[in-house]
Amino acid sequence: MSTTRVREDAVDFVLPDPEHRFDEVVLGQEVSRPRPGPPLEWSGGAWRLTFPRPESDRLEYLLGVEGAFVPDPGNPLRAPGPFGDKSVVEWPEYVPPAWLESIADQGPIEEIELRCRRLVARVRVLVYATPEPPGADAPLIVAHDGPEYAEYSGLTRFLDAMSWEERIPPLRAALLQPVDRDETYSASALYAGALVRELLPEITRQVPHGKRIGMGASLGALAMLHTHIRHPKTFDGLLLQSGSFFRQRYDKYEANFPRYRRITRFVGTVLRGVDVVRPIPVAITCGTAEENRANNEDLAAALTELGYPAWLAEIRDGHTWTCWRDAFDPHLPALIEAAS
Repeated sequence: MSTTRVREDAVDFVLPDPEHRFDEVVLGQEVSRPRPGPPLEWSGGAWRLTFPRPESDRLEYLLGVEGAFVPDPGNPLRAPGPFGDKSVVEWPEYVPPAWLESIADQGPIEEIELRCRRLVARVRVLVYATPEPPGADAPLIVAHDGPEYAEYSGLTRFLDAMSWEERIPPLRAALLQPVDRDETYSASALYAGALVRELLPEITRQVPHGKRIGMGASLGALAMLHTHIRHPKTFDGLLLQSGSFFRQRYDKYEANFPRYRRITRFVGTVLRGVDVVRPIPVAITCGTAEENRANNEDLAAALTELGYPAWLAEIRDGHTWTCWRDAFDPHLPALIEAAS
């Protein structure tokens, strides 16, 4: 059985292998290069590694044994995700948000399916409402990767808790399932048109609402910003979490991503202030230990310079669903208020 020892400035990983059955064991993590890596070294009947603490209070990881990445069998702490559980190290400074213990009632969720001609697809949408029924002019949150947000970041539970504490008004949320995520969320004009011309009008027909808040993480954040720039009347506020705002200056390691150049061209136009016609409130959150940090900092500075009521919050974590969850409070309620 493996052992994991958390020290103030590092983590010691030990995987016993007295018969030296394995040829290779590596650490799978997303806070430093190489990735996957670094390798554990076999010594004294076990594979060992001392991994320096990143600028974070949490670390999600896997162990790669003979090329197969699995959770650490000696560490029971797990973080779920769309590609399976990861093991988690938490330093003493990490404190989960208090709203996780809320006794609030759960708001209703209804599943609908929208036909989208532009995407040649049927798009699954979960429609959430706060326990206190919202009126026809209540705000609507539109979330990319919405079902995943609900499952892995507790978005609807957060809205339950904030509604119960009267920190947000009664509202609804449309949680959109992605369609070919890497393609449609990568600054795609086709997707932005489909969202604005087909999906949102049909959602509005079924779910009347007032102000509209867009949110997304990673590529989903990029797609929300791209939609706003192309169709500036669509949203009244944006929550952008760990956005994949690739720039050639920082992100050459992403150059093999199929739509890398399309993304870098779009981000460059935003940073130069091209086609920015309607500044709206924008909350940007990002992990201190993730590679997207510099891009998010630059974007926040550029939007502020362009007259956006924008702010940046950095969470001591990496590019994880937990990082995005832990940033909801206070930034999503503050954004809803700013957009009202």
